[in-house]
Amino acid sequence: MAKSYSKYLPVFIGGLLLLTSITSCRKDKALGPTALKPLATIGLYEQLVDTIYRRVYVAISKVGTTSTNYYGIFDTGSTGLTIDATGLIPASMITSSGIQVTGDSVNVNGITITSHSSIIKYGDVGSETDEYGNLAYTTVTIGDQNGSIATTRIPIFLYYKIVNKSTGATYPAHSNDVFGVGPGTSQVNSSIGSPLSYFKTGTSVTNGFKLAMFSSSKFTGAGNYVSGLLTIGLVPNDLSSAGFIMHPLTYYSTGGYSPDISGTISYNGKSIPATLLFDTGTPSVTILEDNTASSQGNLPANSVVTVTTNNGFSYSYTTNSTYNLTTIGKPSVTGDPRTIYSIDFFLSNEYLMDYTDHQLGLKNN
Repeated sequence: MAKSYSKYLPVFIGGLLLLTSITSCRKDKALGPTALKPLATIGLYEQLVDTIYRRVYVAISKVGTTSTNYYGIFDTGSTGLTIDATGLIPASMITSSGIQVTGDSVNVNGITITSHSSIIKYGDVGSETDEYGNLAYTTVTIGDQNGSIATTRIPIFLYYKIVNKSTGATYPAHSNDVFGVGPGTSQVNSSIGSPLSYFKTGTSVTNGFKLAMFSSSKFTGAGNYVSGLLTIGLVPNDLSSAGFIMHPLTYYSTGGYSPDISGTISYNGKSIPATLLFDTGTPSVTILEDNTASSQGNLPANSVVTVTTNNGFSYSYTTNSTYNLTTIGKPSVTGDPRTIYSIDFFLSNEYLMDYTDHQLGLKNN
């Protein structure tokens, strides 16, 4: 199944992408089931851009043997880490036509760069942002001076160029680094999975993560560090008594397990079936796809929308000028049948991804 996800905007603060911090904790395998701990608890940064655009970032402080100050968009709507090659490998290896790789692969600064090149696409067909790069393997450290956790050697997408397809504009280096935590595999290479899926959680702790509810007051132009937003590793209580409603994921021959689930959407006095994606990488506007709509366009302020999944999770919201912006799309025009909920969904709900058992959890708060 082809995957085309949320729109990405280059975001800078004082010339640099927003800083992100984490605090990690160790799991003591000797503890009993009631005292099991996740692998890590991670703080993220929340940033507001241009009144309505909201972003959440995770820090990337080391790639291979190179210490870095790069920051990835935390994205539930795509799979795999993509990061610019600039600053990670010698500039002489990066040309306008690609990363120079002799033979099948080359190892530099602790990064094995393969000759497998591709293009990863984000956004709407015809106006998407394209990243050009190569499959690579390396270790990655997430976090900064507040605490960090390192992966084993994992596959990533190392890109050398970012282009807006509709305008032809080339974006600056590292302006579109993406930390994609969706299930399955990347749209560009089946070797690439979520960087969080590679952590070894140990006995009785499930491979996966959960997101606490984001705070609307913490989204500011300067950005705010918010502790405890992301938990890596799921303890039994997360999957049994924490209040999450679980949804089994569907497997596809291309892309593997998908984060899309089925449900129903009610608005303007009608109810329609829907395929749903809850996407932290969509920064502002929920795209409600309706085959029966007479036209496309934004829902007016004070419109009430209710989404109910086939497994019984239900959530209602009201649109206004700065939150819960929603536009009606027609799949025959947009080319995507999915209703994609923006980051505003995560201001009122918790989210869980179980990589081991291939299920997604949603919880009202």
